[in-house]
Amino acid sequence: MAHSGSAPAGPDRPPTPWTVAPDGGRPEGRTCSHLTGLPAAARAPDRVCAPCRAEGWTWTRLRWCATCGNVGCCDSSRGRHAYAHHARTGHPVVLSLAPDESWAWCYTDEVFLVRTDPAARELRTKGATGTAETRCTPG
Repeated sequence: MAHSGSAPAGPDRPPTPWTVAPDGGRPEGRTCSHLTGLPAAARAPDRVCAPCRAEGWTWTRLRWCATCGNVGCCDSSRGRHAYAHHARTGHPVVLSLAPDESWAWCYTDEVFLVRTDPAARELRTKGATGTAETRCTPG
């Protein structure tokens, strides 16, 4: 049985470019209450983690807050600033800014989100060698 995790489109609900990804380690049927209104892609003019830059630190991967556009580093980075932003503001969803990643994470519902367009997922998840790359822990 296919698992979409997204609410159906209708007159009051436009289609979303995101759906909840299947996760073998979690119960089937998980949903995300924040899918409606998520942008198809991040709109981040600054591709830096400002708090890390201020400390002179480097970061592993960057995450973009879908609510306000804040850019923070992932959980694999020293500062974990994307999660710190969520904890401080309650903003639920971040999108990965990595060019080889095409996913989002909902902190509130604890679900991994992927694009509904398989072609967009395939393009964004393949590296220069044409093989799928290891992803950074969502955060």
